[in-house]
Amino acid sequence: MIVNTSLQDIEAVLGLYKMASDFKKTVSGVQWPEFDQNMIETEIRENRHFKITVDEQVACVWSITFDDHQVWEEKNDDPAIYIHRIATNPNFRGQKFVEQIVEWAKQFAPKHNKLYVRMDTTAGNQRLTDYYVKCGFTYLGDKKMTDTEGRPDHYHNATMGLFQLEV
Repeated sequence: MIVNTSLQDIEAVLGLYKMASDFKKTVSGVQWPEFDQNMIETEIRENRHFKITVDEQVACVWSITFDDHQVWEEKNDDPAIYIHRIATNPNFRGQKFVEQIVEWAKQFAPKHNKLYVRMDTTAGNQRLTDYYVKCGFTYLGDKKMTDTEGRPDHYHNATMGLFQLEV
C-alpha cells in the first residue's frame, strides 16, 4: 500500500537510504551521500515523501518534486512530477516496487495537472536503465550536470540518465 511517509518513519527512512547507498556502491561504484534529515522531514511535512509498507514494515520509499530546473532545464516548464531517491529495503527486493510506483504516479500526476513523470539516475548502470524502460519510462539520454548548487553530493560532477513517462 502506498501512503505518505510520516515523521515517525524518519529512522526507517534514513536506514533505508543508508542500505540503498551501500548497495548502490557495490553495484555501480557510485554511492549516495548521507541525506540531510531536515530535507527529508521537510518533504514529509509537505506530503512529498511516500512509502510502501509490507507487513507493517517500511519496504520502499521515495520523494517527489514539482520542479527540477537544474536537471531538466527548459523542459522543467512542462507539467511534470519528478521522482527522486527510490530506496528499497533489501529484505523486500524483487517485489517490483518501481512498477507499483509507476502505476501510482500514473494516477497521481493527472490529479495534480501533470502530463509527465520524470526521473534521473546516475548514468552508466545499464541494468537499471533497462529496468526503468521495462517499467514504462522512455530513456531520454544522459546529461552532464553543471548547476548543482544546493543539490545532494551525488549530483556534483555527475552525468545523469534522464527518464520520462507520459501520462
